[in-house]
Order: sequence, then structure tokens, then C-alpha cells
Amino acid sequence: MRIPFSYPDVPPVEVPDANLTAILSPREVDPPRPIEALVEDALDHPIASEPLERLVSPSTRILILVDDITRQTPAAAILPKVLGRMQSAGVERNHLKILIAAGTHSHMSAEEIEKKLGPDVARNTHVVLHHWKEQDRLREIGIMPDKTPIRVNRMLGEVDVVIGIGQIVPHRVMGFTGGSSIVQPGVSGPEITGHTHWLSALYPGTAIMGHVDNPVRKEVEEIARMAGLRFIVNVVMDGKGRVIHVVAGNPVEAHHRGAELSRAIYAVPLPEIADVVIAESYPADYDLWQAAKGVYAAELAVRKGGAVILVTRCDHGVAEEHPEVEQFGYRRVASVQKMVDQKKVTDLVAAAHLAHVGRVIRDIGFGIMVSDFIPPGVQEHVGFKPARTPDEALQRALARLGKRGAKVVVLRHGGDVLPERPRPHKTR
Repeated sequence: MRIPFSYPDVPPVEVPDANLTAILSPREVDPPRPIEALVEDALDHPIASEPLERLVSPSTRILILVDDITRQTPAAAILPKVLGRMQSAGVERNHLKILIAAGTHSHMSAEEIEKKLGPDVARNTHVVLHHWKEQDRLREIGIMPDKTPIRVNRMLGEVDVVIGIGQIVPHRVMGFTGGSSIVQPGVSGPEITGHTHWLSALYPGTAIMGHVDNPVRKEVEEIARMAGLRFIVNVVMDGKGRVIHVVAGNPVEAHHRGAELSRAIYAVPLPEIADVVIAESYPADYDLWQAAKGVYAAELAVRKGGAVILVTRCDHGVAEEHPEVEQFGYRRVASVQKMVDQKKVTDLVAAAHLAHVGRVIRDIGFGIMVSDFIPPGVQEHVGFKPARTPDEALQRALARLGKRGAKVVVLRHGGDVLPERPRPHKTR
């Protein structure tokens, strides 16, 4: 079968019918109504919360947290409806600020901010871009049991109401994006972000991805509560990037409902564990830091000793904010743990990333990459064997495995899709 990718400049891969087990991708669902109507309905019927307009008054100082350009959230369509509720409550624009919750990602350009927020909002609202390493912009709101300080952007302490806008998809660190993760890691400092990310690295992907009730999410929800997050507006999109659901209200309960709706779209049954997983990273392809989401999804589908082929773009290279990735490369989890213990890696966010990918392409199997934007030498240095095309990558994988009947699974939208492993048969 000839299988195309979401990247028009990447040639399709030809998988022999005898080898192909499944092609998995998020479900495509016709939107029930335009996004504006879905947002209005969610704001009219908030989950476990009073309506937004009752939480504010003309004197209320408001901060809206919006995820960054690496996320698909259509903030430009959502914000006018949220701001309309503010205006109906008498809130003036000078009482409202927007903070781009960039997490540990690179700075956005002025053009990217305008694209994300929409021209009117970007030009007529006080907009600030969070950067996780700017210590003078952080304030401490508490300490974790292990003595890790909880620092968040100080703007959260200068307002009366904090609102989060984001998208809910399966996620390797948080279980799902959205909800309280708009605060941690969205607008948090390096210590607490390192803490939560390293915690996730101690668990296999099967224990975190697609599970809204997990140890990391519980800590993140408590951090967001301490930081003052009061209300969220989160979207659930389908495989074509269309908004299918909008949830609003309490940051925990509304998010949990949204996660259920997200799972119904992104979780797809995996007939059997594969020898080779071909995963495109789309729509997470800003850089390798983001594209690794395709590897995380592949972890749920590949057998021990198998191959993971990552098909991606990575126009912005490896990871500008995290030079440790290119410096050390992806390693076995035990090796990363040793480097952390010896203080060779002090950025636990980077350490977690090295371990997450290393678990898949070092501990479980091996990795091959197809990318025109990351030089072959760099691909090899970080732990992937380079290939010019998906066909070449597949032939290299099959040759190394030495199995004529090797099972192949293809993950389209690998940055979002959630393969559901087959349940083992019970024996009497």
C-alpha cells in the first residue's frame, strides 16, 4: 500500500500488504456548529463554575493565559467571545492583560503573536510573552515536599482573576494538554517545570499518555490552584484540526470532561504490537523538541527490539531552548539518571526529554529519522539513523530486524494520536 504523509514535500511510503498491520490517525468528525457558537454555548454552560461574567466586575483585574504558536488552539476565534463576556460585565480593556504561556519553548515573533491572537486583540491588548528563564519575572507561591520552589510568572499575583485558554490532546508529560498545564509548565519557572517533567520520565508512556488521572497531572492541578487559575476555555479538535467540542469552567472538572471527549477522538485501537512503527510528527513539527511527540506515540505501539521511524520537518532545528539535546543526545533512562545525579545535566526539563525519547529508541528499540531540516550528522549524533525517504527508512528497518513478516504500523498525526494497545487475553 502507498501511504501518504501530511507533509506534501515528503514522498509516500510503500508498505507491502503482508507487512501492514494498521494505519492509525485521529478520528475525523464533522463539527456540529461553528467554533464561535461552540464557545458561546460552553460559556453559557460552564462546568462546576459560575458563568465567567459573574466572576468579574468593572474593577476586576484579569489575566488571560493563552498557549503559544506550537499549539493548534484557535485563540483568535476564542478570544473575541471571551472578551465579549468581559465587556458585558463592564470590564474595560485596560483592566485586562494576555500572557502567552510559552512553557519552555522559544520566543514568538510579533507576526506569530498576531497570528495566534488575531490582529485586533494583538494590537489593542497588553500582551506579554512568558519566558521560563527570566527569574526577575517570577514569584514564589510555595514549595513542593521535595523542597522544589514553585515559581510562576509574577503577573498572576497582580490580578484578581486568571483564565486559561488551550487545547486538549494526549500528552507524554501531563497525560493530556490543556487545563492546569496552562500554568505548569505554561507560565512557570525552571525548577518546578523540571520537577514535573522529571517525575513523568520515571514512568513509561503507557502509564501517562491518555490518562487524565496520573501523578504528574495531580501535582500540576494543585500548582495551578495555588497560582490562582479560576476558569478555563479549552477546545477539542479532530484529525483535520476542526473544533468539535469546547469546554469551559472549573480548571479541573472542565478539563477532565474535555479529556474524555479528546480521548474519544485521539485514542484508536491498535490491532497488535508492531515490529516497525512509522510515525509522522504532524502537527508537532516546529523543532525536534516538539516532533518527539511522534516518538512518544510510537512507544505505545512498538515491541521490544522494534524500530521507530520518525518522519518530520523541524524547520527550527533541534531545540534552541534546550541545547542539552544536541549536546548529549538521547540516551537510556539509566544513563540520563546518572547524568542528573552527577549534575552533568541540571536542566531537568531537558533531562526528562532525553529520557522520554531515549526510553523508546535506546531502551525499547532503535530509531530512524526522515527530515530535510536536521543534518544527517546531527540526526546520528542525537541517536537516530538518518534516511532520505520513508521508503529508505523502512527498508533499513526491515533489513536490521531481519524479519520477512515484520508487522508495520503507520501513525498519521503522530503528534496527537493515541494508540490503544490490545488487552492481553485472560487464561483460565
